[in-house]
Amino acid sequence: MAASLSAEEEQATKEFLEEINKWTTQHGVSPLSWEVAVKFLMARKFDVLRAIELFHSYRETRLKEGIVKLQPQEEPLRSELLSGKFTVLSVRDPSGASIALYTAKLHHPNKTGNHVVLQALFYLLDQAVESFETQRNGLVFIYDMAGSNYTNFELDLSKKILNLLKGAFPARLKKVLIVGAPVWFRVPYNLLSLLLKEKLRERVQMVKMSDLCQHLPRDCLPEHLGGLLPLDAHSWNQQLLAGQNGRVDPVDELVGIPLEDSSVHNPGPEAMRLPELMAHLGRLQRSGIHLEYEEIRKEQPPGTFHCALTAYNQERNRYGDVLCLDQTRVHLKTRRNERSDYINASFMDGYKQKNAYIGTQGPLEKTYGDFWRMVWEQNVLVIVMTTRADEGGRKKCGQYWPLEEGGQEVYSHMAVVNQRVDNHSHYNQTTLELHNMENCEQRQVTHFQYLSWPDYGVPTSAVTLIDFLGAVKRQQRRSVKAMGPQWTGHPLGPPMVVHCSAGIGRTGTFCALDICLSQLQDVGTLNVCQTVRRMRTQRAFTIQTPDQYYFCHNAILEHAQRQGLLSANQ
Repeated sequence: MAASLSAEEEQATKEFLEEINKWTTQHGVSPLSWEVAVKFLMARKFDVLRAIELFHSYRETRLKEGIVKLQPQEEPLRSELLSGKFTVLSVRDPSGASIALYTAKLHHPNKTGNHVVLQALFYLLDQAVESFETQRNGLVFIYDMAGSNYTNFELDLSKKILNLLKGAFPARLKKVLIVGAPVWFRVPYNLLSLLLKEKLRERVQMVKMSDLCQHLPRDCLPEHLGGLLPLDAHSWNQQLLAGQNGRVDPVDELVGIPLEDSSVHNPGPEAMRLPELMAHLGRLQRSGIHLEYEEIRKEQPPGTFHCALTAYNQERNRYGDVLCLDQTRVHLKTRRNERSDYINASFMDGYKQKNAYIGTQGPLEKTYGDFWRMVWEQNVLVIVMTTRADEGGRKKCGQYWPLEEGGQEVYSHMAVVNQRVDNHSHYNQTTLELHNMENCEQRQVTHFQYLSWPDYGVPTSAVTLIDFLGAVKRQQRRSVKAMGPQWTGHPLGPPMVVHCSAGIGRTGTFCALDICLSQLQDVGTLNVCQTVRRMRTQRAFTIQTPDQYYFCHNAILEHAQRQGLLSANQ
């Protein structure tokens, strides 16, 4: 195979393997083979960083979907592979691309779960791209909906199939042809816009059965579409299974490595390098970025707010329209005679770190005790406050800690002592000692308050905010280190509490910058839009204004230029 690569491609493969095999060594598993490396690099035109991202996206997608070990000879996978629902045709298109076919009519959601269909899809596509010719020339995917009913259609499965092909599968996707889509799929609204990310949408065409030969030559097409393709003894699926006895997928071992966390923030398929981010910002300008934000803002939160809306809990919300999703809210440990475990606080993932933050509102006087209980119960070491207590004559947050050095306050069963205050030009850093009066234990917590951020607005310069972020992260590292072997969780430590007034605007901006800059440092790419979308699935309505969203983009570029990662004239 190596002989078919150019010198530059061979060099890229060596670099890719060097990086990936540092990771395999770390996890004590067999190194990745040259052949498998080439497959991932081909899919990303030998761009090493994007291929590494694809590799991890692929294995993490398989792990999340539970597709860890594929055993094609065992049921129910064997029957699914032989059902004819999915196959690879024995012919290619004129460019040499393989043609994969998925027949919607043969899928019955009430009989076959999505899990088995995805297993079959992964297995057959994996086998199809074993071919060097397919790796080089790509894949055409025909989504045959002819003759299908609404009962054959599973929105979640279709979404996974189409986005998987674009973002998490090691193949160059040339185009997707949706053939014979029934009326309910085409109107009153186009389901494609719900299913597909923008970049994939460009490659998708909805075509009538009679027009298919305009897209693929007649001799490439199966004789019958619409679920009538017979899988005889000579079919690709049959031949494949016949040759698979005892064969182990070389990536199975790597897929089986647990995710370092199950964070929603892992590098995704549409991540950008800094020059791409700069071009994106240059192309869209402020107005275009604002429109991008509006599209995100229109998306409904993917969960429920039942607990936050109960009559007893409503008084615990600072703002009636800023609520916690049931799925990600922080539960206080229940105490005797207490009616509720509710606090307006949500777990939020960081970059490759589950529950890196707790996004919460500025505490109300009646919730000071709940706030400090949460800090204690979640082993919090650092609190980040991005608001002043009063702004523009309005109360933004209660004074929930003793302000003066040496001061002491008691909140419920927690005594909080102010040990030291360090005043910096844009923030104050306060060292607090917590005393739990129920068990006589004590801990130290560091409180950071950023002072240069107008409500609803953005700082005039990113420099002070990013320096503040750096100070926060250094303190978190020091505090985790000081815990020593007592801390057995994620190496980056317990969650940081981050709050402003509502806990969504400045809080979201701070967390988005941390996630994006962490990814930039790790793999050299980032995607603000994707990061904000994912954040909003955990703390609803995160990033409150178009200007905060625009600021995230500018702040990253300002930081990059200051660090010499991007020249000013690029």
